Amino acid sequence: MTPRVLVREEIAEAGVDFLRTRFEVDVDAESALEEIIGGYDAIVVRSATKLTADLIDRAKRLKVIGRAGVGVDNVDVEAATRRGIIVANAPESTVVSAAEHTIGLLVALARNIPQAHAALKQGRWERGAYGGVELAGKTLGVLGFGRIGQQVARRALGLGMRVAAYDPYVAADRFRELGAERVETTADVYAVADFLTLHLPLTAETRGSIGQSAFAAMRPGVRIVNAARGPLVDEEALLTALRSGQVGGAALDVFESEPYSGPLLELDSVVVTPHLAASTGEAQDRAGVIVAEQVAAALEGGLVTNAVNIPAIGADDLEVLGPYVPLAARLGRIAMELADGAAEEIAITVYGGLSDYDSRLLTVAALNGAFQGRADRPVNYVNAPLIAAERGIEVREERSRSARDYTNLVRVEVRSGESRFRVAGTTIGRDHRPWIVNILGFEIELELAPLFVLCRYDDVPGVIGRVGTLFGQAGINIGGMTVSRSRRGGKALMALTVDSAPSVELVELLRGEGFDDARVLELGPVGD
Repeated sequence: MTPRVLVREEIAEAGVDFLRTRFEVDVDAESALEEIIGGYDAIVVRSATKLTADLIDRAKRLKVIGRAGVGVDNVDVEAATRRGIIVANAPESTVVSAAEHTIGLLVALARNIPQAHAALKQGRWERGAYGGVELAGKTLGVLGFGRIGQQVARRALGLGMRVAAYDPYVAADRFRELGAERVETTADVYAVADFLTLHLPLTAETRGSIGQSAFAAMRPGVRIVNAARGPLVDEEALLTALRSGQVGGAALDVFESEPYSGPLLELDSVVVTPHLAASTGEAQDRAGVIVAEQVAAALEGGLVTNAVNIPAIGADDLEVLGPYVPLAARLGRIAMELADGAAEEIAITVYGGLSDYDSRLLTVAALNGAFQGRADRPVNYVNAPLIAAERGIEVREERSRSARDYTNLVRVEVRSGESRFRVAGTTIGRDHRPWIVNILGFEIELELAPLFVLCRYDDVPGVIGRVGTLFGQAGINIGGMTVSRSRRGGKALMALTVDSAPSVELVELLRGEGFDDARVLELGPVGD
């Protein structure tokens, strides 16, 4: 059945057209959402629609929520995650728009442009009252050095400003590349900033963090710009600091409660705009197209790069890690099958060049593969970590620069009691074909396929011939085969890929031939 998509709020027509080429799409902002949401596989919203836990619970078919914009404050992400629903946004869509608006507010604040404009419109020529200060040579403090913070820094440096930025989650090299000074604490920013711009996410820790104690730590007369999130700033404390002169001015695009009509509007030292940072035609068009692409990827089984409840990685990291995502999922499935679904711990280790990258996505992929067909709900990259937590399974991530004979290697280990089931693999060739290279301690080399057969047995003559004969008599073609042994005359392992599934009777026949173990692993399409 063709997936159905509900576009609840207006997005770029190009985004709607993109979805219509693939799915059944309804653009409906009027119907009662609680009555219709159960009939859709995806919903696209902006900021006005509130997707509460109750609404999400009614959406039995829902697989993805697309937010055409940056924030997801209007979506109960936790409730969506429990249901395995992907929540995706368009974080790149407003970067340029927000950065440019921040610089506009910065210039307006420094030169008193709105106040002078208003006075002249009223017939008052007051050159002496609105002289302002130059930005060149001043220090801009940047709290939050993500996408927007970095673009603001670029533009401020172009204006001849010194930039001092704080963000513990951004590598030091990135600051150096842009020419910004990296400081260790927010207090270090406060100590040097003539102007301060906020680009922090809104969390329990950052809410109201720009308050009385922060203002007291800042340089007297500092000017503040906030085009990020209103609740970052304690507005009562800001009002007091402005009236005392500790803060020399503020330029605000966002407020604790919107629309805003409070006392900050009465101060001549405050420049305000009504939440316009993302409101350019280009940004809105980009948001609509990007979120449409994310929704399509989710519904078609692709990698959703902007999901907020799946580990997000940058484009450069994704280029390297992307080919290993389906490999990690297959390895997770194999390891869990070998453990017969019993797991107390799952460890994912990346070796070689992969160890230099954020490998959380590979961990999620391995968990997704491990729990396929072993949960009371559909399993995907969103809820697989939650399922592990609910079952009390410890998940470990490890990395090592040494990969022995391989440039990159991924290993998944499932521990059940005293038993450990390990499987490792890599990709080969320009098209990154997934290969398994170690299983249960046996060194093998075999390209993975949807149907994978494993046999463990005593290393004696004639076994390979007997297996080939049995499969031939059953009319099953063997696509690939490899054999490994622990030592001559010890235990051996045979791995083969086949074109069609062996019957239960054939598997039992294999086991009757004296094998320690014989099992068929249905891995599904390798490109999943």
